[in-house]
Formats: sequence, structure tokens, C-alpha cells
Amino acid sequence: MSSPAQSSPASDTTNLLDQEIADLRRRVEQAHIPPDLRLKVAKDITALERSVEFGAYDQKSEKVQRYVNWVLRVPWFAEVDDQLDIEHAKRVFDEHHYGMHDVKERFLEYIAVLRLRRDQLPDSQFSAPILMLVGLVGTGKTTFAYSLAEALSRPLVRIPFGGMGSARELRGRSRLFLESEPGRVVKGMADVGVRNPVILLDEIDRVAGEARSDIMGVLVELLDPAQNHAFVDNYLDYPVDLSKAIFLATANNTTDIATAVMDRIEKISMPSYTDHQKIVIGKNYILPKLLESAGLRADQLSIEEDLWPQMVRPLGFDAGIRTLQRTLEGVVRKAARILVEKNFPEVVITRQNQKIFLPQY
Repeated sequence: MSSPAQSSPASDTTNLLDQEIADLRRRVEQAHIPPDLRLKVAKDITALERSVEFGAYDQKSEKVQRYVNWVLRVPWFAEVDDQLDIEHAKRVFDEHHYGMHDVKERFLEYIAVLRLRRDQLPDSQFSAPILMLVGLVGTGKTTFAYSLAEALSRPLVRIPFGGMGSARELRGRSRLFLESEPGRVVKGMADVGVRNPVILLDEIDRVAGEARSDIMGVLVELLDPAQNHAFVDNYLDYPVDLSKAIFLATANNTTDIATAVMDRIEKISMPSYTDHQKIVIGKNYILPKLLESAGLRADQLSIEEDLWPQMVRPLGFDAGIRTLQRTLEGVVRKAARILVEKNFPEVVITRQNQKIFLPQY
């Protein structure tokens, strides 16, 4: 009596790859992607099938599967609806920012224009103005971008430019190379799942010097309405429509930003905070959030009034609020430890005990 036939390891591997290829085909057929891109991907899958037939499949299989997975992650058509309510936007900006009247007004004007264009010219190809917030460290530039995204009910994609050393970080690298991926623009959109997010180009003046000209060239393409409707990522090798996104940029200064980039953006200067404004921000914005984050009630920690001027200016003039935030973070941590170790009902910071809580410079 003959024994039943047993499959070889090679045939098992081939069957598994056949199943993976069939799964790729099914996913591509069901996906909502541009028709010509579907055809392009289908050709890659067909080429992979032929490689499997001849046994040369390992490396090519991984490359094709990675590529198809990225293609299917990109939101080619998905969009989120804007919330273009001026009163809602006012509440969002006031909740997150104290003062900054002129900056808030410019953002509210921005939203009003978006609203009118949507209502009166719904089918027009409107490109939102590109704003760039310019100011010293800690003046709230990045936070304003988050506030605009919240006001519009759009997700935010933040692309940090500090130290960026190659334009490939924005545009991606050809998939001919192993471990290649799309650039940060496409990856960010894939992460949030819509093609119309707020894209924050953060600190565009701080790119590495040797890569500045190349990166500025990509920025021009990103910010130019005549080009960004067909932005080609090197990995996808297919145009991505960025015209629906809202771009915001930030910078500490404009010295190292290319003229061609400056021609495509509107600069908004961020003013420095006065000592009074920083005290109000510390009391009403920063400290309540830090207490909540640490699990403390508002009545468990208090700071005497005459200490606040010293806290906002420990080392002389400071345009932003980051030093104040770090100081308050330390205060809250020390207070939390005392409340736990000593079982005190509350902690009051005074002139007499300030050395326990405040940094001594």
C-alpha cells in the first residue's frame, strides 16, 4: 500500500505566495484609488507572479507588498468636512491663547474667506493662503497651528524641519532601494487618513545648511498651487493631490528662507509676551493643565502673588513662555511629592519656602 503524497517545502512556499498575491489583487480591486494607479499596481503584481513561477520571488515579493500597502494607505479621495464657524473658532483661539489679538484676527479673517469661498463658489479650485508665523522661541507659533486645525475640525500633520538633512525626507526615496518609504508629507497624510489636513511645516528656517537649496526647492513645489495638485513622491512614483490641504509654516526668522518660498507665503509676526501676559498665561493656562496632568486638584497647590514676577523673569527678558512652563512643571512635581510623602492637605509656595520649589540661578 503506497503512502500518501507529501508536499515539499518549496511547493508549500509557492502556495503561500500564491495566496498572498491573490490577497494583494483582491485588496487593490476593492480599494478606492485612481484607475491608472490601479493599473500600475496590477502590472507590478503580475510581474511578481511571473517571478514566483521562476523561483526568484523573495526580495521582489517584499518590495511589491510594501509598495501596495503604502498605495492603499494613502487617502486618495477621503476628506473631512470643514467647520467654518467664526464663533467656534474664536472660542478655540481664546481657550488656547491669551492676548495675540492681531494674530487671532488674521486667523479669523482666514476662516471667513474659506467660509465665503465654500458657500459662494463651491466648485471652484480655491487654494487657501499660506500663512507663516515668525517669532522667537516660545511665542506660541506651533500652538496656533494646532488651534487652527481644531477650529476647522481638520487633523493636523506636523513636519519638523529642524535639522532636516535631505530633501528625500519630504519627497521619499525610490522603491528600488531596500527599506525605502514615502516622504514625510505622504506618510503624514496616510497617518491621518484624509487628503485635506492642516499641514504644519515647522521651523522651516532650521534645515541643515548643506541641504537647504534642495529642501527649499521641494517647499516651493509644496506651496505653489500650480504644482501641489500633482506632487510626486519618489517612492510612490505617482502624483498626489495636495491642493486640498491647508499649509502653515513657522520660523524663528526669515534670513535663511529662499526668496521663492517667501513669495508664496504671507508672513505673520508673533509678538513677544509681556510680563503681565506671561503671569496670566501661567495662572490660567499652564498651571491648571499641569495640575490636571499630575492628578492634583486646584485647591491643593497655590502660589503667592508676589512670586509670579520672579517666576516669569528668572534670567532677565524672555520673549516666550517655555522657561515659565519648565519652572511650573518643577513646582508641580515637587508639590506632588510633598503631598504624597507628608500627606499634607495642600501646598502653598511663599517667599519663605520658595527655595524648595523654584530653581535657584
